[in-house]
Amino acid sequence: MSSTERRPNILLILTDDHAAHAIGAYGSVVNRTPRIDEIAEAGVRVDNCFCTNALCTPSRASILTGTYSHVNGVTTLETPIDASQPTFVSQLRESGYRTGIVGKWHMGEGPGHDPQGFDHWAVLRDQGEYFDPQILTEDGVRIVEGYATDVITDLSLEWLESLEGDEPWCLLIHHKAPHRPWEPDEKHTGMYSEPIPVPSTFGDDYRTRSSAAHRAAMRIADHLTLTDLKQAPPEGLDYEQAALWKYQRYMEDYLACVASVDDNVGRVIDWLRDRGQFDDTLTMYTSDQGFFLGDHGWFDKRFMYDESLRMPLLISCPSRIRHRDEPLEQIITNVDFAQTILDGVGLEPHPRMQGTSFWPQLTVEPERPTRPAMYYRYFENDDVNHHAFAHYGVRTDRHKLIYFYNDGLGLPGASPHRYPPEWELYDLAADPEELNNVYFDPAYAELREELKVTLWQLQAELLDSPHPSQPRPAGLASPERAMSRPERLVAGRSVRS
Repeated sequence: MSSTERRPNILLILTDDHAAHAIGAYGSVVNRTPRIDEIAEAGVRVDNCFCTNALCTPSRASILTGTYSHVNGVTTLETPIDASQPTFVSQLRESGYRTGIVGKWHMGEGPGHDPQGFDHWAVLRDQGEYFDPQILTEDGVRIVEGYATDVITDLSLEWLESLEGDEPWCLLIHHKAPHRPWEPDEKHTGMYSEPIPVPSTFGDDYRTRSSAAHRAAMRIADHLTLTDLKQAPPEGLDYEQAALWKYQRYMEDYLACVASVDDNVGRVIDWLRDRGQFDDTLTMYTSDQGFFLGDHGWFDKRFMYDESLRMPLLISCPSRIRHRDEPLEQIITNVDFAQTILDGVGLEPHPRMQGTSFWPQLTVEPERPTRPAMYYRYFENDDVNHHAFAHYGVRTDRHKLIYFYNDGLGLPGASPHRYPPEWELYDLAADPEELNNVYFDPAYAELREELKVTLWQLQAELLDSPHPSQPRPAGLASPERAMSRPERLVAGRSVRS
């Protein structure tokens, strides 16, 4: 059977909190990732891939199910998945694929929440440990000695080695790294002892932002713990000096964890190439969301700002996807992964899936549009840990509108405190670092109202409910009226009636 007749293998490598701007293929100025970059060198780099809820658990659920958080039910870190939902993996298995997942699951544990639709699963418990991780399987829990990134790769390759027959396989390799508290192994410790470049926005004072940015407990200067830093700052540093010292310590460990991931991605690529399977494997490298690497003075994610919103996505399958130097720049979301994978192997998506396949853009129609705007919603109203309050919004190629509704109404454990809703608007062409909120600028008044209609429209089409405090856009009598324009957005796709 020729490579074009045989359905491709599927390899999805998912890391945790790996920002695109810490990957060489994306032009990183803080580190090198030569093995991860090999995927882009053999395929395509996707530049505008965005998550629809910048948290580990919800993003993983959206990737699997091809649905938004409000549909799959996984809205926060505390809402486990109903694992019986249809996923791209369950569809692949039904069509004859051997399916496996190794590594971080983080969508609940126990009956109804353990992985389903997989022939083989061996996953970390909850967040998992960096050293000697606990591995949960159908047979129970065991401790596997070693460093988690190596262990996950070892177990993944063991499963691939065990496969017999010619049926294609789908393997999800889900690494814990580089998640907090950023514990590198001995091999990579100290790799980044030289001064690491500091982002230009490190000293952002949030002057034009809403109060949500001011309240957020994610500042490197103030909110990294001794567990994060592993040692106390030297004595005698003033506030600014201590902030820069903490940034260097944070980044040294974060990037060392990434270096281990890079080595282990290389191990998997080498395994595929040694067996002649690389060309016929749809290999995807991504992370569950972005991450602040000192940008705006922060670590962590959650906010709709681009450093948190943007996911890395490198894709190769040389027998089907021709390498090109220019990136794919259309708007893609994590909700689209499931349908794209199914499209790539010739399967129809489950009717419940809400994304759109970008397989044509990867193969035969590189210029084909995807969607004019993407929808984002962060449900957690965290008034305990990171203080990143609930918000949603839309992002187009050029602009971003965010509504901080703040009070988390209707969510389990929602904060009893209520803060007034606030809007932010950014012109990403004039202000790519999102420093200047132009919501109140009269020059943007008309655009602002148009984006509000787009927001309302996407909420209606994606079956999400606007927060009760969200005002109806001026002149909009009902959500149905928003969808009556000649050009409508349907499930995130642009169609003409």
